[in-house]
Order: sequence, then structure tokens, then C-alpha cells
Amino acid sequence: MSAIMLSGRELAAEIRTETAARAAALAEGGTPPKLVVVVATADESTAWYVRSIAGAAGKTGIVCDIADLGPDAAAEDIRGTLTSLSADPTVHGVILQTPLPPGVRQEEAAGAIASGKDVDGANPLSLGRLAAGLPAFAPATAEAVVTLLDHHGVELRGRHVAVVGRSTVVGKPVAHLLLDRDATVTVCHSRTRDLAAVTSTADVVVAAVGRTGLITPDHVRREAVVVDVGTNPTADGGLAGDVDPAVAEKAGALTPVPGGVGAVTTALLLRHTVRAADVLTAGHQMP
Repeated sequence: MSAIMLSGRELAAEIRTETAARAAALAEGGTPPKLVVVVATADESTAWYVRSIAGAAGKTGIVCDIADLGPDAAAEDIRGTLTSLSADPTVHGVILQTPLPPGVRQEEAAGAIASGKDVDGANPLSLGRLAAGLPAFAPATAEAVVTLLDHHGVELRGRHVAVVGRSTVVGKPVAHLLLDRDATVTVCHSRTRDLAAVTSTADVVVAAVGRTGLITPDHVRREAVVVDVGTNPTADGGLAGDVDPAVAEKAGALTPVPGGVGAVTTALLLRHTVRAADVLTAGHQMP
């Protein structure tokens, strides 16, 4: 018996429809929502992703500019750009796209993004506020995991969730979001001894490490729910997840790659931008 596929496409379409309606209302009121993506890399997969964000934004009525600083941009130039955008009243959302040039630390650079415009939760302040239960935008990929599980009616309260990965982009923030939903969370990483022994006891496994096929059938118990956050490029130009396809024969439910978490992530980035525009238009600042 194969796992039920927990698609994110329908949910993403619902979020985009809702976001487009609010974006249109803001534009009619004289405040078209605007997102700026700051790029400092020549990586082609990054360029493809940024183009996809811009395309989705355009269809949703959100202005999206790309600030391409080049792969040799200095840390001070990146921070200066982010500071300037944070102070620009016509800009409502700012994203710092990775990877960054050698020697530039993402956490330090992202600290220049104002929290009210930090629509992808990259500023360490946003992660701290998230952990403390205070208003903040969560990293969109982490939020997409929980939003997708909610959409498909997966119960989290009281259940054991194993998160594989401890990045500030997915692993750590999704652990906080799951704890807020009363799940019992175990965070696993490269130093975890006998990973399969830990993950195979979980009701839900979230794989977010960026290693193709890391999670095999031995890593999951029968009928577990498996969320695959991986988007690893393949030789033929496609995408592969962190979960071995054979897991579908053992798990009860599984998110597809592509068409799962990634689809919801982009939709949430646009929703966050419109919400930021809403708040800023009202004359408020996120604390």
C-alpha cells in the first residue's frame, strides 16, 4: 500500500487567491505591496528560484524587484542595501537570497533587515521572537511544513515529531512552530547517533538536510507521516527530495517533491509581504 500524497499545490493556490484579493485592495488604496529580493550569487538554481518568486508575485499583484549585487559583493554593500530597503517606505518585504559570497555570514547580513519587512524570517531577531512566542514572520519554508500538515488534517498535538536538520532556515524554526502546536519534538542532525533508531519512533518525520535520499524506509515506522523539505537538483534538471522514493511503500502519508512544501513556501512569502504592507500602511511597526 502506497503512502497518501500530501500535495501542496491546492493549498498554495488558495493562499495565492486570498493574497491577490488583499493585494488588490491595498493597491486600490494607493499602496501596491512591494517585495525586493537581494541576490549576491551567480548560482543558476538560485536565479531560477528568484525568477519563480518574481513570476508568482506578478500574478498575485505584488511588485517584485530583484536587487542583483553580483557574486563578489562585499558584506558592507549587502548590509547597506538591506538597510536602505528597510528604510524605504515603498518597500514592504525584503528577502536576502542565499548562497552569499565567501566570507559573508547570512546571519550577520540579514540582521540589517527590519523585522517588520523580514518576510522570510532571516534576521536572527525574528528567530528569537519566534522562539519567545512574540510577533514575527517565521521562515516561510518552516511555516509551510506546519501549514501543509494542518491543511491535510494531520494532528500534531501530543505526537512525536522528529525533525532532521537544525538550520535556522527550517530545522530550528519548524521545531519551535511544532512545539507551539503541543507536539513532542526531537531535533536530529549530523551528530545524531543511529538516526534511524530515533526517527523510526516518530509519528511524523520532517526531513530538511539537503541530502538526496537520506531518509530510507529504515528511518520511518509504518504509517508515519513524512514531510520532505529537500529540493536537491538532479542531473536531468529536475528536483529530488531528502526522502528515498521507497519510503512511499511504508509511510502512511508523504509530501511530494516537487509540488509539496516548496509550492506552499512561495505562496507564504507573498502572503507575508501583503501582511507586512497591511501593518505598515496602518502606521504600525512589528515590535
